[in-house]
Amino acid sequence: MARKSLIFPVILLAVLLFSPPIYSAGHDYRDALRKSILFFEGQRSGKLPPDQRLKWRRDSALRDGSSAGVDLSGGYYDAGDNIKFGFPMAFTTTMLSWSIIDFGKTMGPELKNAVKAVKWGTDYLLKATAIPGVVFVQVGDAYSDHNCWERPEDMDTLRTVYKIDRAHPGSDVAGETAAALAAASIVFRKRDPSYSRLLLDRATKVFAFANRYRGAYSNSLYHAVCPFYCDFNGYQDELLWGAAWLHKASRKRAYREFIVKNEVILKAGDTINEFGWDNKHAGINVLISKEVLMGKAEYFESFKQNADGFICSILPGISHPQVQYSRGGLLVKTGGSNMQHVTSLSFLLLAYSNYLSHAKKVVPCGELTASPSLLRQIAKRQVDYILGDNPMGLSYMVGYGQKFPRRIHHRGSSVPSVSAHPSHIGCKEGSRYFLSPNPNPNLLVGAVVGGPNVTDAFPDSRPYFQQSEPTTYINAPLVGLLGYFSAHSSWR
Repeated sequence: MARKSLIFPVILLAVLLFSPPIYSAGHDYRDALRKSILFFEGQRSGKLPPDQRLKWRRDSALRDGSSAGVDLSGGYYDAGDNIKFGFPMAFTTTMLSWSIIDFGKTMGPELKNAVKAVKWGTDYLLKATAIPGVVFVQVGDAYSDHNCWERPEDMDTLRTVYKIDRAHPGSDVAGETAAALAAASIVFRKRDPSYSRLLLDRATKVFAFANRYRGAYSNSLYHAVCPFYCDFNGYQDELLWGAAWLHKASRKRAYREFIVKNEVILKAGDTINEFGWDNKHAGINVLISKEVLMGKAEYFESFKQNADGFICSILPGISHPQVQYSRGGLLVKTGGSNMQHVTSLSFLLLAYSNYLSHAKKVVPCGELTASPSLLRQIAKRQVDYILGDNPMGLSYMVGYGQKFPRRIHHRGSSVPSVSAHPSHIGCKEGSRYFLSPNPNPNLLVGAVVGGPNVTDAFPDSRPYFQQSEPTTYINAPLVGLLGYFSAHSSWR
């Protein structure tokens, strides 16, 4: 019976991975990499630098933080609105850093731009954590902002500043911020040693704050952050995640001991096939498993077991009930903005495949064996789907290929630029651009939208924000994936 039950998973794997789609075309991964990084320049807030390449964007939100007596200019807008949400911004920065750490060597000339994208994030996070015992976690009132459709350069909505502190804890966003700063310190270790030391020192302090004053920021700031970036998963995973990155960056025994001591308490084995701005479990297990696979950390063996469980849970044909694959081959999870799951989970598959390769290991999944090659094939299939190998024949990256979304849910992209329309466009004046059937006038090159659902269908329409809105945390893991495949384009 066991052998008979294996037939369907094997067939599905073969169909999804080895049958060339009728819509398949060779991809220029180097071009896609360049554009995926360029997207971050379109999301910049603050004073733009002289080497800004997306010229339709201008300076914006220069007085952010002034109402609280601090400078919080800079950073990134998370998606198609004009709010700076600290939780997803920190996760974006962590994933950009991890992309460089694992795949920077194959990014070629785009590596310098990827590093700039990290620094734009960390410069802001340093500002947000400059006061001991305080982390500024959001700038802008989301309800006020979402009531308007205006470009960031014209913004006249409330720029309310929100913070966590000892009396109003937020171990989730503080733990992710510590992870971002620690991961970035590795990126800058040789490039800028003094900046790297500053990042690691700040990460240490922010993590200590997160750990000592425990609590979820959505309890402290519910009306500001929910339902937008509410912490649905709890803060425990971010404490482990922050400790894991601090251990990797500092090699201090205290972080190793924290991880071992708190593995069960902080639920490292929970929801092992989840990974994104809210849930770090799969990422924690994959990140820590590298040391086990390198033969350096037997005391982390249970994390490797969790990582192996993650791999088996998302294999086509034998995947967990929470993971589906569309008929066109797209990995699908419940909820909106599906591409965030596609890129983040594919990143983990690729990273783990490399760790397994170096250790000459495979993952046993019942009677199936997941080899490093298989994991790369699954990850590559997802990247190719994004770039156009799908039933719609549509690239879900703006500006890549001949056919891509033209009406993305993004204020700056859809409202005429300052150079084209110098006069102010007010809150409600922008509504006509939101409702217009015309393509967006400003191309947000490299933006990857939320994408299709399990039916492989996609409405190229601004009001369908769950499918047509890009986010920074969709692109950040994709940078690493494209960095790898741009140097292994003939890999099969």
